[in-house]
Amino acid sequence: MIKAKIIRNNNNIVKFEIRGHADAGEYGSDIVCSAVSALTISIVNGLDLVVNVHPKVTSDDLNGGLMIVEIPAIVDHDKQIMANALLDTFENGLKDISHNYSDYVKLQ
Repeated sequence: MIKAKIIRNNNNIVKFEIRGHADAGEYGSDIVCSAVSALTISIVNGLDLVVNVHPKVTSDDLNGGLMIVEIPAIVDHDKQIMANALLDTFENGLKDISHNYSDYVKLQ
């Protein structure tokens, strides 16, 4: 099971953690794992390349699947608005996946 945790401070997402594997299909054919992975990687890339905010990313695919993303403090108001839009969209995407595939994904 994939366990996702989103941490907020002052209503802003400041960190999220994704742990585990969905095990909804064979390796390479697991659509649930692919969906969560694509969403997570897209958000990190969007923060980095679109918003120009560089999150700290810790990952370990071999030992149970792990990605921890820490968003640095953002002082620029416009960047904070853009980052919030991306991160809230990320959270909504995870909610949809966890709702539709609740046997494989749990969102805290």
